[in-house]
Amino acid sequence: MTDRADHAIKVLRSELDELAALVGGFGPDDLARQSGAAEWDVSQVLSHLGSGAEISLAALEGASRGTGSPDFDFIKGVWARWDGMSRAQRAEEVISANEALVGRFEGLDPKTREDLRVELWFPAEAPDVAGFAAMRLSEFTHHLWDVKVAFDPAATLTAEALDLLIAGGDAFVGFLGKPEGLGGRHATVAVHTTSPERSFGLDVREAVAVVDVPSEPDAVLTAPAEWWLRLVSGRHAPEHTPAAVEITGDAVTLDDLRKVFPGF
Repeated sequence: MTDRADHAIKVLRSELDELAALVGGFGPDDLARQSGAAEWDVSQVLSHLGSGAEISLAALEGASRGTGSPDFDFIKGVWARWDGMSRAQRAEEVISANEALVGRFEGLDPKTREDLRVELWFPAEAPDVAGFAAMRLSEFTHHLWDVKVAFDPAATLTAEALDLLIAGGDAFVGFLGKPEGLGGRHATVAVHTTSPERSFGLDVREAVAVVDVPSEPDAVLTAPAEWWLRLVSGRHAPEHTPAAVEITGDAVTLDDLRKVFPGF
């Protein structure tokens, strides 16, 4: 588990450095630009990344001190402070907030990385440091894409994060998938990802679930792993869908899958 934690923390550092380089060059118009998140400009994505870093750091500190997760009053206060910032203030503070969190991760010794369990601020089993860092990496990676795609329609998720994210992504399929997207139809899709290579099935019935590769699927989807992750999280507009994405079979289309995964 320490190797997984080490990898997640290392990629978090790399992505933070990338975000810092981007934000350092942003002017007022850049911060006001529409991000990859439909209802947020770039500065609002930075606000979310900043507030999330503060809340995650409070949970990590609470686990280390034995005081538990931050309460909702604390969380509401963090959200309110970031919501009240100007666009320029968000750009100024997002890096320091994330630096504090990533630096705290980096300072954990091997035994703590192995043994510590982090109580979360929502109902869920307390993850170990590897799991908690991977959760933060997933959020950071997707929102970094939201920032990058505002300036580059062909932006992709960070390649170094994909092995970890694809391994833990199945849990989000059931949470984010909306079976009503198929209009009451049931379907199975064989999914084959590249970079990294992985094969599994997507079952859409009363719920949406990852299953074994079906022997007689209604459709076959072949796609880069990073696009599969973006599909599940709702970041799948046609203008951000690479030519390597292909679906065969008449029963399910890419537009159907976009409706099954509409995003938040």
